[in-house]
Amino acid sequence: MHWLALILSGTLEAVWATALAASDGFRRPRPTALFGGALVLSMVGLAWAMTALPAGTAYAVWVGIGAVGTVLLAVARREERLGFARAALLLVLVACVAGLKAVA
Repeated sequence: MHWLALILSGTLEAVWATALAASDGFRRPRPTALFGGALVLSMVGLAWAMTALPAGTAYAVWVGIGAVGTVLLAVARREERLGFARAALLLVLVACVAGLKAVA
């Protein structure tokens, strides 16, 4: 159950990072509100996951999910391009996150 909370929290990290960029320096209310809500929920989930998982592993997995998710959201929104090298590096990052989960 803690791993599921961690995965959801990492996903929310991608949401708040994307909303932060879309908020235009907190000048746009809807993305700003989405940023605040997703940030709080993401942190609460991470904190709860860390009650049962090693802090270093939990944080690394959370950041990895958030980083990959943020890039994929930017690609889906056509704000960034996903070339071969970038895709390969994201796959390596996903493999590292999966490896951390496997050995935890």
